[in-house]
Amino acid sequence: MEKEDLKILNKGEEEEMELQGYRLCRWRIALVLLGVVCSGGFLLLLLYWMPEWCVKSTCTRTTARDAEVVLLRSTDEFRRWFRARVRVMLAPGSNPFHSLETQTTSQSSPPPPPSSAHFFPFTTSPTLANGHTSHSSDGISNQELLKRYSDYQPTQIRYFTFHSTKYYWDDKAQNFEVLTGLEDLQISCSTLHSAHTAGLTRNEQEYRRLFFGVNEIAVKVPSVFKLLIKEVLNPFYIFQLFSVILWCTDEYYYYAGAIVFMSVISIATSLYTIKKQYTMLHDMVAAHSIVRVSVCRADNVIEEIMSTDLVPGDMMVIPSNGTIMTCDAVLVSGTCIVNESMLTGESVPVTKTNLPNPGPGDRRDQAESAYSTEEHKRHTLFCGTNVIQTRYYTDELVKAVVVRTGYSTAKGQLVRSILYPKPTDFKLYRDAYLFLLCLVFVAGIGFIYCIVLSVLHEVPVETIVIESLDIITITVPPALPAAMTAGIVYAQRRLKNIGIFCISPQRINICGQINLVCFDKTGTLTEDGLDMWGVQRAENGRFHLSEEDTCKDSLVKSQFVACMATCHSLTKIEGELSGDPLDLKMFEATGWILEEATEEETALHNQIMPTVVRPPKQLLPPEPALSSEEDMELYELSSRYEIGIVRQFPFSSALQRMSVVARRLGEKRMDAYMKGAPEVVASLCKGETVPENFSKVLEDYTKQGFRVIAVAHRRLESKLTWHKVQNINRSNIETNMEFLGLIVMQNKLKAETPGVLQDLRKANIRTVMVTGDNMLTAISVARDCGMIPSQDTVIIADALPPRDGQAAKITWRYADKPSKLSHLEEVNISLEDVCDVDKSKTQERYYHFAMNGKSFAVISEHFPDMLQKLVLHGTVFARMAPDQKTQLIEALQGVDYFVGMCGDGANDCGALKRAHGGISLSELEASVASPFTSRNPNISCVPSLIREGRAALITSFCVFKFMALYSIIQYISVTLLYSIFSNLGDFQFLFIDIAIILVVVFTMSLNPAWKELVPRRPPSGLISGPLLFSVLTQILICLGFQSLTFILVKQEDWYTVWKPYTDVCNTSSQNNISGHNETKEDDHNIQNFENTSLFYVSSFQYLIVAIVFSKGKPFRQPSYKNWPFMASVLSLYFFLLFIMLYPVQSIDNFLEIVCVPFHWRRTLVLIIIVNAAVSFVVETFILDIVLWKLVFSRDKQGSFGVTPAAPTPQRGIDLQENKCLSWLNYPRSMPKARYMHLAQELSVDPDWPPKPTTTTEAKPHPDSTYEIMIHS
Repeated sequence: MEKEDLKILNKGEEEEMELQGYRLCRWRIALVLLGVVCSGGFLLLLLYWMPEWCVKSTCTRTTARDAEVVLLRSTDEFRRWFRARVRVMLAPGSNPFHSLETQTTSQSSPPPPPSSAHFFPFTTSPTLANGHTSHSSDGISNQELLKRYSDYQPTQIRYFTFHSTKYYWDDKAQNFEVLTGLEDLQISCSTLHSAHTAGLTRNEQEYRRLFFGVNEIAVKVPSVFKLLIKEVLNPFYIFQLFSVILWCTDEYYYYAGAIVFMSVISIATSLYTIKKQYTMLHDMVAAHSIVRVSVCRADNVIEEIMSTDLVPGDMMVIPSNGTIMTCDAVLVSGTCIVNESMLTGESVPVTKTNLPNPGPGDRRDQAESAYSTEEHKRHTLFCGTNVIQTRYYTDELVKAVVVRTGYSTAKGQLVRSILYPKPTDFKLYRDAYLFLLCLVFVAGIGFIYCIVLSVLHEVPVETIVIESLDIITITVPPALPAAMTAGIVYAQRRLKNIGIFCISPQRINICGQINLVCFDKTGTLTEDGLDMWGVQRAENGRFHLSEEDTCKDSLVKSQFVACMATCHSLTKIEGELSGDPLDLKMFEATGWILEEATEEETALHNQIMPTVVRPPKQLLPPEPALSSEEDMELYELSSRYEIGIVRQFPFSSALQRMSVVARRLGEKRMDAYMKGAPEVVASLCKGETVPENFSKVLEDYTKQGFRVIAVAHRRLESKLTWHKVQNINRSNIETNMEFLGLIVMQNKLKAETPGVLQDLRKANIRTVMVTGDNMLTAISVARDCGMIPSQDTVIIADALPPRDGQAAKITWRYADKPSKLSHLEEVNISLEDVCDVDKSKTQERYYHFAMNGKSFAVISEHFPDMLQKLVLHGTVFARMAPDQKTQLIEALQGVDYFVGMCGDGANDCGALKRAHGGISLSELEASVASPFTSRNPNISCVPSLIREGRAALITSFCVFKFMALYSIIQYISVTLLYSIFSNLGDFQFLFIDIAIILVVVFTMSLNPAWKELVPRRPPSGLISGPLLFSVLTQILICLGFQSLTFILVKQEDWYTVWKPYTDVCNTSSQNNISGHNETKEDDHNIQNFENTSLFYVSSFQYLIVAIVFSKGKPFRQPSYKNWPFMASVLSLYFFLLFIMLYPVQSIDNFLEIVCVPFHWRRTLVLIIIVNAAVSFVVETFILDIVLWKLVFSRDKQGSFGVTPAAPTPQRGIDLQENKCLSWLNYPRSMPKARYMHLAQELSVDPDWPPKPTTTTEAKPHPDSTYEIMIHS
């Protein structure tokens, strides 16, 4: 039954989960309660930490339909468990979109027909789904609404809430489903216009609110008490509580008090930070979240209600002075100018037009295409975005139909992603838990040792329990979490000082592992703004010579300039032209003037007043002298040259074009103008109007790195009236165009770009360009900035989808000599196009793949295995849609790259979130789209972030190693002392933990990052050769010297069992401590020679390993530049030497150490010096110089065939390494990363890289999904 009843929620989505149903079992609950009582509450804590244990121990399996509790498990790599309680709601109906008003409440009336929809909810309680009460505008409560339909049998609806989303049981699907809004109906655009633009009645609105709840993104700020309980129930603090109780029973009050003080400070700091984050998020979301809005009722009455009352299907009126959207809504009439910076991070006004309403004459697929917020985002107003202004009709205001509310909106999804983030997947954190388990295992050995030893010597049971448990508390360091966080906090502060803001501090460590960075092109590698270079007009199928200036008399009335002046999305905001920077540059180049109608002018007309553009008077031809005033007026009326923009089809990244319909003053027929990607525009033009050398001219421009835009024009039929144009589909306009020519714009590289890319290349960090621009332009920019060295080969992969019964195929060609064909055909390039096919394999390895978005989509679908090979050397990805950028990041991560992404925040939000380290160059500091935001608008922030990440990562390793050694050193001391039934004193523990450990650990994290990136990367986890070797050797060294001290002290002639009256210092030193006879008997046997000797040696060992582990170059600045650390360590050295060589009675009494002969102190100094020398030699010479380079250096790209774009000094190191390994007869191990495996396979594959004479077809075979066919 388990397999059959395992349900999958959100299948195929990011939040996909497995669901199992359970029913509460009384006898199991009783047993668990008994276990909780017997375990003193520990079992309850265990069940709190382990949700799956809690459910399985208190419930029995049942079907999902009958479940009282559901157990959820994520299907991602983390496989996290969650539990949720299933609740039951009552509702007068089962379909939120079904009108109950059509039914009668008479008892004799038949029951309503079963709903065709399979969804469901509703509650008899005035408390709604998201926990808020109804703010009904007409005062009708939910109870009253239910009473109206009390004659009908109420429907029981089962649901549960998880991560602010409600899941309802669907009988038809036999699964729990999410109810989001109008999109659930999968209605077509035409149906949305015809069936959902009348508005809702008050009763319909109230009824739907039973289903969808209050339209509010509620971020509840937890009370301090709740946060405190949640924080205190952390396993670490529970362990600390256990430790403190144990220490108090053993009378270690001062140490226990110090640990409690540290824990209180840590908890208070954590609570303050969490509370502050919740408050900031609440304030961000709450701003403008509740406003008054106008809605149209079904009886054409406009009513003001609270925005919290909105439900999907409501018809909103968008005010003319703008508003902040509180829901997702689709425009059905009018136009809006919207600032979407909250969603995209880019503060550029966007024009939103009304949703097309396909008529009966339109193509069937257009009329029946389902509305989608993603596909129709140019017509959708998203929650949280700012509507700056609207343009509307007199009789018909700007209206929008509410599509989604609450957490289902775009803003709601963003807030959910912040409230419930995915855990950071990083090997360091996984290894940290494994390392702690190892420490627990070591503690277990000590625990057993202590029990056996105590039993053999007939120690009282109480003492055995306390001392054996004390071993466990010593092994797990109490300050570990705070110590691990310190390095990240310091790195975050340093990043802030250089203008990089971080909202996800845990990602700083991950940035230290980045070995590939993707860059957007425009605004990131190149200047944000484009400069007009010139134009190249075309007439009668031929190009004119290029022209620099379009602002001249001869061109003022040309269709080319008219297209430049009208085909844009510019608008005036507070008298200033605003919009896309490219449109702005293009319009300014014409010298024309843009005028928009005022609200008063619009109110005088029955239709929307168009935006008007006209040239300045000085560009128009001179007016002839006329005699009469009447003739002058008639001439001025006829000679005014103005063009009104009647309708605009906004730019679509999917279509790669935009168009407008315009009418010249005095003309009856309208004109259509289009601009966009040259290849796309040319394909929509009449063949005879496109010059024969179009491909060559375009190629010449793109090779030089210019941004090229094509323009086209079409004279529309006279039967197309203004009203018809408002409802026509854009595909009917954008066809049979006449090609007008090319607009050439220059996109200059930013000054910092080449230098930064060179630094990354020297550090063996791959760089990839991901852009929406033209392929050849992108390749040209990649060569100019050094991403692709001039001597390297670029292979373009052109993929074609299956068609006419033929399989999908990829054809290969070189970018330097592309095909001269103007249409997409199979490209066969002769051997002469290949530069010396017989070149060596080493030279052949310097190649780069380039592809466009269409090819990427085909390869992803039909050649999944090939995609992994292509991304291994893919450098340029052009014409990529926003979702394709995200898919590329995932593909790179799929082959185990640590991927960084740097973009300007406009179309890169998904990729920035998905990457291991996404950094936005947006000016908005609080961008929710990216973990990192740079105040400096250039890519120099990338190496800075990686350097700080490496420094923070090495700091984390150093701190963890130091804390592990601190525990083991103390563990060794205590274990040795247990053998003589002694222990460290309370103030000795206090001095070690507070004066030495805390001071050292919080100052050793202050080392700044190294000034440059090096080819070597730090290890990604603790369970690695170098780190394990380092920790284990230092443990053995410390164990050896402590054991040596413990043995030698007993061999001394003066040694005796210490008693309060013992005095061995008289014959050895002038520093005689008197008054020993007055000392009370030591019940715990703290004061003895073994304790004193081990205390001195172990105290120095903490400082020795701190210095040895505090690594500098090549990832951090040297420790001697970290003056707080050096001052702390030197001060502690001098203090310990002073009290050891020149005892002070008050200090000795405080630390419970005894006087030993002076020559034994000199022996201890010698032991400490030898210990320091051995530790330094092993760590610095043997590990860093010998073993690291010869054995542990496995993680280099060059070592496994993944060559960088150009030779680097690292290749020389790798060759020397190979020789050394060969000389030592040391076999090279297989690489762990998947991209290294692929590189090894491809390095011996004779058919890779594909030659330009081959075509790869997707033909299924038993062993592969494609085959390579060679064409002669």
